[in-house]
Amino acid sequence: MEENEKIYNEYKVIESGDTMETKDIILELRTKNGLSQEELAEKVFVTRQAVSRWENGETTPNTETLKLLSKLFDVSINTLLGSPRKLICQCCGMPLEDSNTSRETDGLFNEEYCKWCYADGEYMYHDMDDLIEVCVKNMASEQFPSEQVRSYMEDMLPKLDYWKNYKYLAGAEKFEEFKQQLINEINDLHIEGMPKVEKLNALVGGYINLEYNLPNGQTVKFLDDNATYLGNQLECEFGGDRCFGIAANMDFLLVCTYEANGENPELVIYRKR
Repeated sequence: MEENEKIYNEYKVIESGDTMETKDIILELRTKNGLSQEELAEKVFVTRQAVSRWENGETTPNTETLKLLSKLFDVSINTLLGSPRKLICQCCGMPLEDSNTSRETDGLFNEEYCKWCYADGEYMYHDMDDLIEVCVKNMASEQFPSEQVRSYMEDMLPKLDYWKNYKYLAGAEKFEEFKQQLINEINDLHIEGMPKVEKLNALVGGYINLEYNLPNGQTVKFLDDNATYLGNQLECEFGGDRCFGIAANMDFLLVCTYEANGENPELVIYRKR
């Protein structure tokens, strides 16, 4: 258990400093955004007196108003309330802060998951072993070798709400259908030397966002480091050191080739869906 604690600390645990009260947070956000009490009141459909009472600490916004404030100021409700809860992703266990918290399709924060486990209104992992493999790849270090990280994840994940309630969560069948549709579209490209795609995994943009050289001498990246994509790596059928890399989402398909560690990448195709 002591080793697991060390790994958890390695897992970017976010320790908040001095906490602020809701009244101070609303005042700070309002003034930071250059709004008067009356202007804020108009935006969230309350009276100026209501805003004044919030900032004096006499009352706090109700749930629906907190949602409006969250969307207006682009902060989570947990932040508006002074971060009374230490939030962690209920799929992978990552500690949550506003920058890595997932959102619903309407832009509202979903404070149950990180943006890599829940994206575009869909759960990105439906196989615990797949998630463990991704976590091992990204968390392993000299201090915490792969098997130690794997042991920690195998112990921790089943305790999280997503995996405890997995069979009751909607969307898994629809998501699998979407993945199969992407697989079919990629295979229909008939790219020479690329094996048939059999499986797509959830991949963090920051780990696959390669920089490609354009004919005009400029370089470009096509992915968002903070987004989650579906993709895979495949060995070239012709042998050699180059591999095919695949990344896709609801909007596009991307296929590239590269050498070990993503060196010398070349774009094969980038197509809007």
